[in-house]
This record gives sequence, C-alpha cells and structure tokens, in this order.
Amino acid sequence: MKRSHFFIALCAAIFLALIIIPNRASAQAPPPPPSKPEQTPIDGGLFLLAAAGGGYAIKKLRQSEK
Repeated sequence: MKRSHFFIALCAAIFLALIIIPNRASAQAPPPPPSKPEQTPIDGGLFLLAAAGGGYAIKKLRQSEK
C-alpha cells in the first residue's frame, strides 16, 4: 500500500511540474503595447483637391447654362 501512495505522489508531482514549468520558462518577454498612431497632417493636398472640385463644379454649371 505504501508503494501506491508513493506512485500517486510522484505522478502528481510530475503533473504539476509539467504545468508550472512552461509558464516560468518563457523565452522572451511579451511585446510592448502599441504606441498611439501618428496624426496625418491635412495640408496643401486637401486644398488643391477642394480647389479642383470647385473649378470642376463651376465648369459644369457654365456648361449647363449654355
């Protein structure tokens, strides 16, 4: 009977070791949290696009009056 208790204790110890050791033996630290995304500046490109749209609208309005 003593031998079966030893065998159960040994199996329990091995089982616990197999569960605990991989958590402790990480190869690397977790990655850092992502940084805030940079804001895209709205500069001359948007102004040129708006001016081109306005010019196209004026052209279409003048063509529709003719």
